[in-house]
Amino acid sequence: MNPIKIILTGATGMVGEGVLMECLENPNVSEILSISRKPCGKSHPKLKEYLVPDFLSIDIHDEKLKGYDACFFCAGISSIGMNEEDYTKITYDTTLHFAKAVLNQNPDMVFNYVSGASTDSTESGKMMWARVKGKTENDLKKMNFKGAYNFRPGFMKPVEGQLNVKWFFKPFIWIFPVFFQSKSLTLHEVGRAMINVTQKRYPTSTLEIRDIKNLAI
Repeated sequence: MNPIKIILTGATGMVGEGVLMECLENPNVSEILSISRKPCGKSHPKLKEYLVPDFLSIDIHDEKLKGYDACFFCAGISSIGMNEEDYTKITYDTTLHFAKAVLNQNPDMVFNYVSGASTDSTESGKMMWARVKGKTENDLKKMNFKGAYNFRPGFMKPVEGQLNVKWFFKPFIWIFPVFFQSKSLTLHEVGRAMINVTQKRYPTSTLEIRDIKNLAI
């Protein structure tokens, strides 16, 4: 099976950085284009960076996006303190615009989107963030990707050596995997699952924790 070339977002955040570190180590990935607003702070022969001020400003005809097998969309923000309009612009509008741009340049692309546990596929529940994430998931699945997979991880243990880990998160790093194993993943597992689902596919497009663990083997 040939190694894949991927576009990755969110490398300056915890999830994206962890997935990036797995991809840099993994022989099944030959090239990574990290797209973000600022440098990720890493250097590697596989890694290229494309800095953009705003994902909504990306031209769908941008040639720099061409020639990739998959997009690992790990960018995202917390909904804490945000109203629905602003959260929707960042979470839904930005993701869909980015997806259209990479699909336009790569018709055979697989798109892997980091959503979240308890995302609301009905788009009608009480939790604002879950509705917005649900709409984002649903509309990504309607696009003509070779495969569109929505990752719904729970607690994610960072990769050793990660820089982008919030201080308040650190006390839970060892507690969760021990006492809440069924609700926990490592970012190595998330990254491996993204690589494997790109190469091998999977029967369902909504990937809960157990599915991600299965794919990471």
